[in-house]
Amino acid sequence: MLSPSAAQLEAGFARRAVVEQDSSRWYAVQCQPHRERGAAAHLANQGFAAFLPCREKTRCHARKIENVRVPFFPGYLFVHLDLTRHRWRSVNGTFGVVRLVMQGDRPAPAPGGVVEALIDACGEDGVLRWQADLTVGHPVRVVVGPFADLIGELEQLTDAGRVRVLLNLMGGCTPVFLPRTHVVPAESML
Repeated sequence: MLSPSAAQLEAGFARRAVVEQDSSRWYAVQCQPHRERGAAAHLANQGFAAFLPCREKTRCHARKIENVRVPFFPGYLFVHLDLTRHRWRSVNGTFGVVRLVMQGDRPAPAPGGVVEALIDACGEDGVLRWQADLTVGHPVRVVVGPFADLIGELEQLTDAGRVRVLLNLMGGCTPVFLPRTHVVPAESML
């Protein structure tokens, strides 16, 4: 039996390193209700890379209107794992975690590129930023601010990143200028 040369060993280690890099994927983690941030922090303390995409939401409570950061996928976050190297079962025992989303007896990976696209769409504060495809004359939903959840007609897009929306307020159509990021197409599921 021939023993491998040093070059063959190095080539084998290099291939193994590439395979190990390629075998790490993003996996969905189901969290306890309203415990996503805590679960992400506990996973990070254990050395796992956790990603919790968030969005801005306007909340009206006790005559106050405030913008709050909420998870984009309530009850879920993502963790980056290599199932061959990481002790992935310890994720299930983390405070705030219900379980890894499984496919049989193994964690089910998120579709390739989806989580990476979400990460690219996030700002430095972890809040998703995207530019929805808006068309003049189509209905839009206001998602942030005092007019949140109202649906109106998009009347104008400006180069300064603002939109003019006609909202049905107090029995008439009232034009309102808003930042472009505060509206989405009405058929979107935000």
